[in-house]
Amino acid sequence: MDGVPVLLVVIACLAAILGALAWLGVRVRRRGIGGEMMGPFEEIWHPAAHRSRAEIRVQEERSAPTPSPDDLDKRHRREAGRA
Repeated sequence: MDGVPVLLVVIACLAAILGALAWLGVRVRRRGIGGEMMGPFEEIWHPAAHRSRAEIRVQEERSAPTPSPDDLDKRHRREAGRA
């Protein structure tokens, strides 16, 4: 009889841990911070995926050069000539 309550406590703790991990997974995906948390593990077990994720991050951080005011004036004149 003493084993049944202990078993229920173990099952309840396991369910709570799994529920917390599922909630954390949803939250991490929504905020987009999963790569930062799992980066070291991914680098150990799947180096190719880690390298491709790093390349994607670099490409996302790149931005197109901002056009100078002269370029904007030329573009507006060109578009006005087409209208």
